[in-house]
Amino acid sequence: MRTFDFDLFVIGGGSGGVRAARMAAQRGARVAVAECAELGGTCVNVGCIPKKLYSYAAGYAESFEEAAGFGWQLDGPPRFDWNVLKANRAREIKRLNGIYKSLLEGAGVTLIQGWAQLADANTVQIGEQRRTARHILVATGGMPYVPPVAGGEHVVVSDAMFDLDPFPKRLLVVGGGYIACEFASIFNGLGAKVTQLHRTAHLLNGFDEDLRQFLAKEMTRSGIDIRFNCEIDMITRLDSGLCALLSRGQRIEADTILYATGRVPNTQGLGLEAAGVALDERGGVVVDAHYRSSVPSIYAVGDVSTRQQLTPVALAEAMVVVDTLFGPGPRALDYEFTPTAVFTHPNIGTCGYTEAEARAKFGKLNIFSSEFKALRHTLSGSGERTFMKLIVERKTDRVVGLHMVGPDAGEVVQGFAVAMRAGATKQVFDRTIGIHPTVAEEFVTMREPMPG
Repeated sequence: MRTFDFDLFVIGGGSGGVRAARMAAQRGARVAVAECAELGGTCVNVGCIPKKLYSYAAGYAESFEEAAGFGWQLDGPPRFDWNVLKANRAREIKRLNGIYKSLLEGAGVTLIQGWAQLADANTVQIGEQRRTARHILVATGGMPYVPPVAGGEHVVVSDAMFDLDPFPKRLLVVGGGYIACEFASIFNGLGAKVTQLHRTAHLLNGFDEDLRQFLAKEMTRSGIDIRFNCEIDMITRLDSGLCALLSRGQRIEADTILYATGRVPNTQGLGLEAAGVALDERGGVVVDAHYRSSVPSIYAVGDVSTRQQLTPVALAEAMVVVDTLFGPGPRALDYEFTPTAVFTHPNIGTCGYTEAEARAKFGKLNIFSSEFKALRHTLSGSGERTFMKLIVERKTDRVVGLHMVGPDAGEVVQGFAVAMRAGATKQVFDRTIGIHPTVAEEFVTMREPMPG
């Protein structure tokens, strides 16, 4: 019987890879992780965590403006120091990197610094080292995609936004997905003049139509110049900054141009195809319900296999692999009613089906929606409004979609996601007593469905 250096070799030290490695090691497996950058992956280093920290920073600008309505008098206009924010963020991320390292070492995982490639179905090459493993898990995540554009060498991707030097007074954001919308909101709040271009007619493809339209209005109200059905033909550098020539013939000058035009699986240079691992049309690893690739000894989780690009999903997939290989056995992950948030200003929280998806799957629906000014803004002077929507399958009365644009939407929707996973009906919502006065209580007080 063949012997191996490790029971599990993980390529990639991001959220999914670290979770799989740590939990497998705690179950007695011999585990190694290879990572060429800082531990924690995109989420910790250049994604979820720093992005939300910067979102908090932008939120203070709104709070300063609103404070006067509640009797607070500031001695002078608040001053934002970009370099202080960057330094504090870097210190926190370094602390998190250390925690990830401690968790792995504490579990007995072998850490290997370097770029790992597959030599065959059970062998990994890291520089001059070769290590063998009974099972290999690919958890290398995704990477930003920039479409070809003349002058593309002048643009930046989302990874670079946290350490820009200097702070861009004029920011041009290309894209309409959640990353584009989040950075547009963040830098608008921090004081940049933000223009956002999107090649189609609506932001946030895949989200509920009413939510998408409402958010666009709120982002525009906050001062972001959103231009739809618009693309860049060429980018040039001027003495005064960068100049984008639009497909309509217009020109926009900016200090920084961010291309947030999607992410693709990070599979290049891993030796996957040479090892016989099948990839899909986007370059993602094709996996079965248990995250096994076309090569039985090789698994893949997270953004590298392109199911749902969410950190908690990668963590859940990692646990399916650990259970399959070192636990009770194979099981399938249910992706229905996976909640998610978008940290725009205002925030988005959503769970379940969009109205269009629900009509296609369930047929007749009852739709409940509400748009209002939150209590806070009756004194704040802000024109910000909140939007909520419930989608109910008429036959069963089950709530199959819940969508919100408003303060702390992610925090609100997380709790309702539990109820939806448990099969809560609209009657259950109606019988639940609300917490007054809160924004969230609106979800349990909406009574009249929309016509149709």
